[in-house]
Amino acid sequence: MNPLFDAALLSSALRMIAPILLAALGGAVCARVGIFNVALEGKMLTGAFAAIVGNYLFHNVWLAVLFAVFWVALLSMLLGYLTIHLKANMIVVGVAINFLATGLTTFCLFTIFHVKGSYYDPNMKGLPDWDIPLIRDIPFVGDVLSGQSPLVYGAFLIACLMQFWFFRTVNGFRLLAAGENPAAAKSLGLKVSRIQYGAVLLSGILCGLAGAQLSLGQVTLFTENMTAGRGFIALVATMLGQNNPLGVALSSLLFGFMDALSIRLQGMALPTQFTMMVPYAMALIAMFFFKDRGYLRQSGRIDGR
Repeated sequence: MNPLFDAALLSSALRMIAPILLAALGGAVCARVGIFNVALEGKMLTGAFAAIVGNYLFHNVWLAVLFAVFWVALLSMLLGYLTIHLKANMIVVGVAINFLATGLTTFCLFTIFHVKGSYYDPNMKGLPDWDIPLIRDIPFVGDVLSGQSPLVYGAFLIACLMQFWFFRTVNGFRLLAAGENPAAAKSLGLKVSRIQYGAVLLSGILCGLAGAQLSLGQVTLFTENMTAGRGFIALVATMLGQNNPLGVALSSLLFGFMDALSIRLQGMALPTQFTMMVPYAMALIAMFFFKDRGYLRQSGRIDGR
């Protein structure tokens, strides 16, 4: 096999996919109820920073993950209050939260850790790697699938569970009703606002897990703006997947692989500026071929409420 495409590259791609997939699933559940969630980037960044702070405070990686989920869920409730209760423009609110997260994490990084740029503690432990029995002994396959963090496996499990929830349960169809036709849903006695708040909260939980995977699963440190646009790539994955969890997973596979490939290309004497733009160029190319506006109609009544 070509040295460029080997088991190590595919294994790295799975790690890169997890935060994108988790955030994209968060965007999908919001889109399902008619909320165009542009704040995925800011929420993922907040989760990444909160996970490091939680690890620093509690010296326990699982409490750190819960700490990240809590703070991102709280931030999501702010988004929900502004967009659902106050009827503010969803895109404006999402962009504002992205800027808020960027500035707040930079400020808190210096306030809590008294450093600028990045924080790293060699004694801090990240998420463990799980070896899958039997699978790990299979040549090539074991090298790719085994030895990932729990959140990597959890991301794909959540995608499967959400697929079942969306299309095989009553509550899943209630989500769709709340997004497609809120007036009709209210006439049937559905609490549309409550359903939307629940979707926003779930989105926050997923983005918190995405951030925790980014700062504790892939590396064990935090740097300013370490999401580097992954939240926007997750938004594109949501749109390409048409809010279908399995479609979102396939889109995330593409972007995660391109992210891993860009890192591999850096070791092949290619200009860093070129290699770093690979996943973002792929996102632009994907949007060029994205012609179905059904996502936009479903996820936000963007042209007006």
